[in-house]
Amino acid sequence: MRCVIARFPFDLTKSGVLEAMKGVKPEQVTGESVIIGRRTYPVKQVGQVITRQDRRDFSAGEVLRAMTQLGFTCRGLPQAAPPARVLNPLQQASAMLGAPAAV
Repeated sequence: MRCVIARFPFDLTKSGVLEAMKGVKPEQVTGESVIIGRRTYPVKQVGQVITRQDRRDFSAGEVLRAMTQLGFTCRGLPQAAPPARVLNPLQQASAMLGAPAAV
């Protein structure tokens, strides 16, 4: 498949990506990720390995798009949990007594 990453054209295949990532130890994932084989890699690490370019030269979106088109499973940013609602002492006491929560 032909794709453009950091304004350079690349001919990528699924088997080529698998071969390039063979033996590469995954870094810790803190953002978007790609599952290649049984391992989960950060998107920027995959982009660096397959393009041999500096990570600052391309965006994560470019690599995610290419990996998705090749059939790899990609994950976006983890969703943050909604902030817990803090109850004042009166609301907490009411909740402990079984009163419906006031909004």
